[in-house]
Amino acid sequence: MRIRNAMTALGLVATLATAGYATAAAATPTATANSAADTIKTFDDDYGVTSDNGFQLPAIPIQKVKPQFRRQIVSYKTDEAAGTIIVNTRERHLYYILGNNEAMRYGIGVGKQGFAWSGTAYVAWKQEWPNWHPPKEMAVRRPEIAKYVENGMNPGLENPLGARAMYLYNEKGQDTLFRLHGTPEWASIGTAASSGCIRLMNQDVIDLYNRVLPGHSTKVVVIQ
Repeated sequence: MRIRNAMTALGLVATLATAGYATAAAATPTATANSAADTIKTFDDDYGVTSDNGFQLPAIPIQKVKPQFRRQIVSYKTDEAAGTIIVNTRERHLYYILGNNEAMRYGIGVGKQGFAWSGTAYVAWKQEWPNWHPPKEMAVRRPEIAKYVENGMNPGLENPLGARAMYLYNEKGQDTLFRLHGTPEWASIGTAASSGCIRLMNQDVIDLYNRVLPGHSTKVVVIQ
């Protein structure tokens, strides 16, 4: 299965999430957008070939990625506690709050217009090299992926969820069907190239995954 086709199919999951996410979307986040944040430290050397759990991620040609979408620590003022994730879909940035007016900032790819979402959720659970299970509704439209509905697509370099996935639930304990996940398509970072979930470069999603504690201790705030 080609990577691009798989990523396009994955995005269609967002159409199923509207009802489950309605309660969370009503929340008002306290984060303040800071697109002009001052860079404190960069991590351009962290995008080389990466061996991880038996897989070898290829190096990312990071000089081809715009500087604002590379991982870096930036100054960032917010009322949210350290450990909170703030996703600014307009900026194409995800912030992991470090405290002391600093955040780790990652470039992201977001959903196309019409599938945008906002509100408050939490990381209910997370998984290394996850299986991908397309919903049955997607398989009806794309019969070639029907074989993955029950057993899933095995982890690997072509899996649409990449090296890591973090699963967002609302405060009622309902799966929003939105994920923070990796992607092999590094060139899609900074764009609205998918129709739903928040994607990061695989080397970045591994870094974020290692910082996140699943459960209500990791709040996720999505702002437009």
